[in-house]
Amino acid sequence: MIKRVVDFFGAEQYARPRRRLFYLVLVLIVVADFLVSREHPEYLWDRLPGWSAVYGFVSCVLLIFVSKFLGHRVGLMRREDYYD
Repeated sequence: MIKRVVDFFGAEQYARPRRRLFYLVLVLIVVADFLVSREHPEYLWDRLPGWSAVYGFVSCVLLIFVSKFLGHRVGLMRREDYYD
């Protein structure tokens, strides 16, 4: 059982169904956010359905770009054999 799970997430042959599964999960998360009641939102944007999913996605993409910038442009990233 665990081998099938590891193969599903690691093997190149399952890339297409894996990508479809991830897109399905993302859509389900956004749809689930429409079902949450918003009786007492603290901020105005908390009333928007799907706000949490969009905010999380944009934050994650921004975090990736900032870390890439710091690693490649600022020079924090070192070669693999830097300490050898």
